[in-house]
Amino acid sequence: MNFADVLRTAIFALRGNWMRSALTSLGVIIGIAAVIVMVSVGQGTQSEIDNLVSGLGSQRLDISPGSRRGPGGARMSASSFFTLSEGDVEAIRNEIPEVQYVSGSLRGNAQVVFAENNWAATWQGVQPDYFEINGWRLAEGEGFQPQDYTGAGKVVILGETVRRELFGEDSGIGETVRLGRVLFTVVGTLEPKGQGGFGQDQDDVVMVPMETGRRRLLGAMGLPPNAVMQIALTVRDADDLPYVQGEIEALLRQRHRIDPGDEDDFTVRNISEIVATRTATTRLMSLLLGAVATISLIVGGIGIMNIMLVSVTERIREIGLRMAVGAGPSDVRRQFLAEAMLISLIGGAIGIVLGVAGALLVGRLGALPVQLNGQVIALAAGFSIATGLFFGYYPARKASQLDPIEALRQQ
Repeated sequence: MNFADVLRTAIFALRGNWMRSALTSLGVIIGIAAVIVMVSVGQGTQSEIDNLVSGLGSQRLDISPGSRRGPGGARMSASSFFTLSEGDVEAIRNEIPEVQYVSGSLRGNAQVVFAENNWAATWQGVQPDYFEINGWRLAEGEGFQPQDYTGAGKVVILGETVRRELFGEDSGIGETVRLGRVLFTVVGTLEPKGQGGFGQDQDDVVMVPMETGRRRLLGAMGLPPNAVMQIALTVRDADDLPYVQGEIEALLRQRHRIDPGDEDDFTVRNISEIVATRTATTRLMSLLLGAVATISLIVGGIGIMNIMLVSVTERIREIGLRMAVGAGPSDVRRQFLAEAMLISLIGGAIGIVLGVAGALLVGRLGALPVQLNGQVIALAAGFSIATGLFFGYYPARKASQLDPIEALRQQ
């Protein structure tokens, strides 16, 4: 029998009991659809993590004040202390050549008012390198001038959300806004960034020179001279990040006169390590999702094997008759293997259609990120073929080993 004859006979055999064939393929349909949906969700989540890496910066370190122990040994919040200073920023810039950009910053919350419009926003007091470290680009206007940083200039750069709430369709460049109780001139607006990796609105921000924030917006707080709330930096080569982190910790311990064995009064956070941990967790969850879907496919394959074994038992006389008229064991084996493959391929095709539709539906209606690509579909098709071959071979082999004379005797 040639391939066309085998295929035609397999279709005829399956049509003879089409309901059983349809129910048998249902396991493969569910398994393939589950593989596509779950792998797509896993890849989509991994893509979100990659975006988070690019957004936070894989070559970045953040330094913040450390917590301390108060009276009685109780640990107090790090926000209660200002242990970092502009001198630390300059020391890092001058003494660690691997550092590319470094900036101190201050922050606070204030109401921004223009005419009858007002908006509660977060302001950031920044140094020149802050924009490069955080990937901020100007949409319109100009950046701060050197005299703005040194002279506490009353100038402000608005994020997209603040600009839209205050000025609508206008840029607002050159307008005067009130931030807290102080009047500022809008000199620029920032390109929108959208939602951040942790769900925050990155565009709901107002930038002012750091000295401006210290003198005009935080004056009542009584900050120590030249204090900063945070230091952020980037290195030129990501491979240098662990070395730079160690050098910074040693430098700050020396500058802050911390004795060996004493607790640091600062915290250095390596964002790439945090993101790498989250990425590994997400990858593990993706493998778990794929494993669950694969189990569904194995269950479907076992169903195929079970039904094919029943079919062999029901058709023993037919097998004996085929062998009596000249069919060899290989012909019988090909026949039953073709039937198993046909059930698996039909189920796989339907499963691919349902899986793609399900993945698109999850991406449109659900909160989970989905990334659907041709590799996922090819993987599903490969699983479908492998399922038919693997679980169909044993019944086909069993049918081909039947003795023709004994088979013809079966009632």
